[in-house]
Amino acid sequence: MMMPATSADQNELRSRFDEVHQRMERAAHRSGRSLQEIKLIAVTKTHPASVIQEAITIGAADFGENRVQEAEGKILSIDNGSVTWHLIGHLQANKARRAVKLFNVIHSVDSVELSQRLDRMCEEEQRAALSILIQVDLAGEETKSGVAESDVNAVVQAVNEAQHLRLSGLMVLPPFLDDPERVRPYFRRLRELRDRLKSEGHFGQEPGHLSMGMTHDFEVAIEEGATMVRIGTALFGQRSVQSPV
Repeated sequence: MMMPATSADQNELRSRFDEVHQRMERAAHRSGRSLQEIKLIAVTKTHPASVIQEAITIGAADFGENRVQEAEGKILSIDNGSVTWHLIGHLQANKARRAVKLFNVIHSVDSVELSQRLDRMCEEEQRAALSILIQVDLAGEETKSGVAESDVNAVVQAVNEAQHLRLSGLMVLPPFLDDPERVRPYFRRLRELRDRLKSEGHFGQEPGHLSMGMTHDFEVAIEEGATMVRIGTALFGQRSVQSPV
C-alpha cells in the first residue's frame, strides 16, 4: 500500500523539479534553443512507486527505469495511461518480452540481435510499434553497454528493416567525469552521428532524438543538442551508492 505524500514532501519535490526546469531553460537559452524541445525523463531506479506517484501529481509524465524486473511492479501498480515509461538501462535478451509489454520507449538497443528479438517479441505480443533508441558506445568502456560507432549502421539497418520497431534516436552514456566540460566531446560526437543518420533519412518521420545528459552534466548535454535528459539525483536525492544519474 502506498503511503500518501505529505504537503511538505510534495513541496520539496516540486521545488526540485522547478529548479531542474530552470537550469534546463537557461542551458537551452545559451544554445539558442527552446525548453519545449527537451524532454525531462525522471529517473526513478531504486525509488518506490509512491515517489513516482508524487511526481505524477505535480505534473511529471516521463519516467526512466534501469531494470525490467524492478520497474515491472511499479509500472503495474501505477497503471496511469498518461505516463510514458522509458527503459534506459541495459536490456538482457531474456527480458525482451517483458520490456515490450511494459515500456513505451527503449533507449538501450545495442545490437542487431537485440533489434531482431524485440521485433519478434512485438509480433508475438501483437504490439504494432515500439519506439527505440540505439545506445552508442563512444568511450569504449568495458563496464558499459552500447554499439561501437563503427557498427552503428548495421544496427540502424536492422531496426529500419524491422516490422514493428521505430528508430527514434540515439543514446549515449559517457564516462563519469568530475568536470562536465570534459564530457562535451562525447555529446558533440553523438549529435554529429545523429545529424549524419538524419541526413541519410534513417529516422523517417521521427525527430532523431538525442538521449544524453544526467544530473552532473545535463546542461552541457543540452548545449550540445540533447532532446532527452535523464535525471534522477537532482530530482529525488541519492538513494544508493551508485554513481548519480
